[in-house]
Amino acid sequence: MLTKVYGSAVFGVDAATITVEVNVDQGVGYHLVGLPDNAIKESNYRIAAALQNNGYKIPGKKITLNMAPADMRKEGSAYDLTLAMGILIASGQIQEKQPLSECIIMGELSLDGNLQPIRGALPIAIKAKEEGFKYFILPEQNAKEAAIVDGICVYGVKNIREVIDFFDQETALTEVVVDMEAEFYEHLQHPEFDFSDVKGQESIKRCMEIAAAGGHNIILIGPPGSGKTMLAKRLPSILPPLSLSEALETTKIHSVAGRTLGNGGIITSRPFRSPHHTISDVALVGGGTFPQPGEISLAHNGVLFLDELPEFKRSVLEVMRQPLEDRDVTISRARFTVTYPASFMLVASMNPSPGGYFNDPDAPVVNSPAEMQRYLSKISGPLLDRIDIHIEVTPVPFEKLSEERKGEASIEIRKRVTKARKIQEVRFRKNENLHYNAQMGVKHIRKYCKLEEASLELLKNAMERLNLSARAYDRILKVARTIADLALSEEIKGEHISEAIQYRSLDRDGWLG
Repeated sequence: MLTKVYGSAVFGVDAATITVEVNVDQGVGYHLVGLPDNAIKESNYRIAAALQNNGYKIPGKKITLNMAPADMRKEGSAYDLTLAMGILIASGQIQEKQPLSECIIMGELSLDGNLQPIRGALPIAIKAKEEGFKYFILPEQNAKEAAIVDGICVYGVKNIREVIDFFDQETALTEVVVDMEAEFYEHLQHPEFDFSDVKGQESIKRCMEIAAAGGHNIILIGPPGSGKTMLAKRLPSILPPLSLSEALETTKIHSVAGRTLGNGGIITSRPFRSPHHTISDVALVGGGTFPQPGEISLAHNGVLFLDELPEFKRSVLEVMRQPLEDRDVTISRARFTVTYPASFMLVASMNPSPGGYFNDPDAPVVNSPAEMQRYLSKISGPLLDRIDIHIEVTPVPFEKLSEERKGEASIEIRKRVTKARKIQEVRFRKNENLHYNAQMGVKHIRKYCKLEEASLELLKNAMERLNLSARAYDRILKVARTIADLALSEEIKGEHISEAIQYRSLDRDGWLG
């Protein structure tokens, strides 16, 4: 007897439907075909034990299981439940009282028949809805995530027995429903890290606000303990809230990487990723034998924080140059190519010298010019080219640290940032790939960053006096445009230019040359 059961395979951040054909015939043998990997080949042991512990068995006949399309590589243990249900129905041990053709079934089996969570539940649910499936049966740990998708009935189950009873006895399963609005807006008023916790550092907070408003990459330079990491962690709390489409896109990536099980449902806050400086280039941009998204994709629509930037291997930093420009990363293999989105804000921090106390007369550690140059040369010019704002962070004096007064809350700063972003959305509405000021190219800078005579003279004098490099010119104009947007000004004025000039520390003579 031939039975067809439907599962799904995930490639990149999208899914493809897999048809599992199970044929039970005279003879002996268990044949699993259709390019399964080792985890799927081992499934017969898990299935045999799970069925036996629930009063069923793999029949002693010739069983052929084909995973179509047969030329597409299948991987992972999520097909256990799909294969088990196919065997039970094809061998006549249970009846098909609910149509299998309307259902996607996925789940990893434990030996007692309980179900373990799977990866990629959200892209699978999206694909199932597109292809007209009515039901999606999967482990209960993933159900909330899949239930984000409207138009498909999601059943979260604990044990294979519940699935057997659903098809054989028509026992009802409980549909999982997610209140999207409650999920989406619950935490917005209460960010985990708030700028009100930061004592002093008003100029750096202002700098962070500008970076958030224009989507600018930023680097913080300062001695140990000056608050660089503390400030960076609070940046997502002042970024505009995720739109529903951004939230779905972000959740898809985290779902594929198997990182959504902590909260279960949709990701409602902007991601903040902070990889250790020993990270490899593959772990950062994604890849592997069976490609997985890297840290830059997990930071999509959020913040990637690289603490102690010069400590990262130079080769690792260089692979970020193309994703920073194109806002996606393509991983190619002999048989297939996957593209992961990677539109993130880069926030980097560094000590000004190996000892950490450059330019401090009371420094406990003094470094020679050769050591300084070797340390700073780890960051290449082309990478710095893609960082709009450089700001020096100084330690907070004791008087500020001991103050009782709280700083301005993230929610208040976010309101100003969101207002500035809306101005940019209106400005760039005719440009499909342009959403905020940091994405402007030379052509757009010439169009939207026109200066009056006095401002142009100010910029010229500053560049000559501070010995700023040519790369700083466009960056200053982009940042000045954002400062003007925050001030709700149509024109870029002299004060906007003079503030933007302050944010180019590393271009000055005596830093990186």
